[in-house]
Amino acid sequence: MSFQSKLPNTGTNIFSVMTSLAKKHNAINLAQGFPGFKSDEQLINLVSKYMSEGYNQYAPMGGVTPLLHTLSDKMFKLYGHRYDPNNEITITAGATQAIFTSITALVQKDDEVIVIEPAYDSYIPSITIAGGKPILFALNPNDYSIDWDQLEKLITAKTKVIIINSPHNPTGAVLKESDIVALERIVEKHGLLVISDEVYEHIVFDRKKHLSLASSEILRNHSLLCYSFGKVFHNTGWKTGYVVGPEWMIKEFRKIHQFEVFSCNTPMQFAFAEYLKDETKYLYLNDFFQRKRDLIYDELKESLFEISPCQGTYFQTMKYGNISNEPDMKFAERITKEHGVALIPVSAFYRDKTDHKIVRLCFAKTDEELLKACSILKAIT
Repeated sequence: MSFQSKLPNTGTNIFSVMTSLAKKHNAINLAQGFPGFKSDEQLINLVSKYMSEGYNQYAPMGGVTPLLHTLSDKMFKLYGHRYDPNNEITITAGATQAIFTSITALVQKDDEVIVIEPAYDSYIPSITIAGGKPILFALNPNDYSIDWDQLEKLITAKTKVIIINSPHNPTGAVLKESDIVALERIVEKHGLLVISDEVYEHIVFDRKKHLSLASSEILRNHSLLCYSFGKVFHNTGWKTGYVVGPEWMIKEFRKIHQFEVFSCNTPMQFAFAEYLKDETKYLYLNDFFQRKRDLIYDELKESLFEISPCQGTYFQTMKYGNISNEPDMKFAERITKEHGVALIPVSAFYRDKTDHKIVRLCFAKTDEELLKACSILKAIT
């Protein structure tokens, strides 16, 4: 039988590869981005409560009313814009589904989509499946800044969407006010749509503020914004998130969403609705993760790795050129096998595997794990 794959060049993603390698060699897994500590017992008990009370059937396609209203309130308090809970918010099966559905809803055959690399690995395959063409723009590898004048030169009559990610995975960079101003100008000038991956919105350091596109009238009217409960509440396996945007965009989003998952986990939605009423449950995360970021920086700053503290997320990049000239994939594999610490090669976040001799670690782990891993890493010569 003749069959043509929609993703002929796509294999197992790097997270699965390195996690499997970490298990095989009993290594500390700082590769895959999942928290190494438990979700709040109060939230777990709320899920059990709503299960026991019978909230176990299909939720409405857009989400349960209490959660939609709670999220509308949250967006208003944080970013100054109240999204209509009925028509401008949709609960999703995690942020990756939110991103995939956003791309599928907005991108048509031969549309060009600007992707800023290094990029989370779901963007380009999702664009390809939708029939679009990824147009790649690289961050400055020294400080992960965006040269907006150079990016604008990539825009053509076929450019439809730009994907933004801040706080940024894998680099830990965050957008500045000047970036928002530049993006506003470009979006308005060229009539672009935006998909904004903001799953690490509550993990921004050094008293900086997350600059959500929801705070900009120009950008929020052109954008779908994607969020994750799993990244915030240490339960990535629950696969629950949400998307917000103007009514016409959410209408298009739901046309696809209804045939992918229709609706999402009902008792978890009611649990999140109640849990989120206490804003301290998520606002504390900046300080919580900054302490961990500072811990690994203090431990590794005298090592042979070159490290500059990340600005957000729970990921830290490190240059290893003082240690080895190996390709980053080979280096990450060797460190996992020989030293027992699993890292991610940043080349995996580039389509053409651009190698700047940089690896990424996840510090959403217990202090005990981090100290043990850092002790190993700083001894590497």
